[in-house]
Amino acid sequence: MSPNITLFIENDYEQLSRKAARIFADSVRTNPVGSFGFATGGTPEGMYTEMIKMQKAGEADFSQLTAYNLDEYFPIEPDHHQSYEYFMANKLFDAIGLPHDKRNIPRGDAKDPHIEAAEYDVLAIGSRIQMQILGIGNNGHIGFNEPSDYFRGATGHVALTQSTIDSNARYFDSPDDVPRHAITMGVKTIMMAETILLLASGEAKAPILWDALKGLITPLVPASILQMHRDVIVVADNAAAKHLAAV
Repeated sequence: MSPNITLFIENDYEQLSRKAARIFADSVRTNPVGSFGFATGGTPEGMYTEMIKMQKAGEADFSQLTAYNLDEYFPIEPDHHQSYEYFMANKLFDAIGLPHDKRNIPRGDAKDPHIEAAEYDVLAIGSRIQMQILGIGNNGHIGFNEPSDYFRGATGHVALTQSTIDSNARYFDSPDDVPRHAITMGVKTIMMAETILLLASGEAKAPILWDALKGLITPLVPASILQMHRDVIVVADNAAAKHLAAV
């Protein structure tokens, strides 16, 4: 394992979620009004539940930070039940009392997604994100940076691969309802975060997690670029880390 990557292997998803929440809370305590990057999806949802519990118990306060989300579908209305703005409000932001002016998410209803992406990139880079939460897709994507022949740099308007569309179809009423595009932070923007907190759960993620952390650095596995980041914390359950446990 690269010396810049710290790996925590937890027994199961519940323990993974608690560990990730504690790591994130520790970072927030060092700078309660700092900027922090958030991700959507099933993997960080348990972490967000644990963060809410911590705040209600008086163990942490996440209400003063400034949030920057990785990505958003395009096109999609902010109040759509599958928009990432809706997800973050319902899974975390409302419960921790985060003011609306502290919530930064690409606009899925922007008139011009390219202008929206460019403006969002300036905001995200200028914020100097302290810790960026990431999940990892079965194909190695981070955010919506899909496998490609090059690493995407800045935040951009991107087409989703069929594998990502198929994976996300379970959240929609019909596969035809899944947006085909998104606005996502690019790899360069993600890599500018001070610390990366990568979460992985389930046996299906085991092969790609090994590829990302131990394989070749290649845009065909976008998450492999994290091997070049100065400070990566990986929290995985036993199933996702089964190929790494002996490394």
